[in-house]
Amino acid sequence: MPTRRAVTTWTGGLQDGTGEVSLASSHAADFEVSFPRRAADDAEGVTSPEELIAAAHSSCLAMQFSSLLAGAGGSDIHLSVRAEVSLGPDPAGGFRIPAIAVTVRGRADGITPGDFAQLAEQAKQTCPVSKALAGTEITLMVDAPG
Repeated sequence: MPTRRAVTTWTGGLQDGTGEVSLASSHAADFEVSFPRRAADDAEGVTSPEELIAAAHSSCLAMQFSSLLAGAGGSDIHLSVRAEVSLGPDPAGGFRIPAIAVTVRGRADGITPGDFAQLAEQAKQTCPVSKALAGTEITLMVDAPG
């Protein structure tokens, strides 16, 4: 199975620094990142880790849900999946992601509203990004000039 990469370069401190996230596997885009914009209500065209997590989560859940709907006999599937990832203070210090709110809208011919809701819940539980956000081992390799 593939491994995907993103690379961030950063210059400066937290408040005055700037960075750029590059989608290194696909070369699809580069995005500016900034802590002051990350912590502000208006991102002013700058992305954040939370927005990138929301993108990963919504797209993964949409794929998983479409698979489950098709497996249950659904056809002509149309979905809109919105993920909202919050950044907030961590009582232990610093910041944390306290909540992710996901909204699924859509339809699939041959699927009742009750089955649609049940399959959406199953998709939330089984999409790989949901699983990763529930708790994933994170390994760290440091390469520092010595």
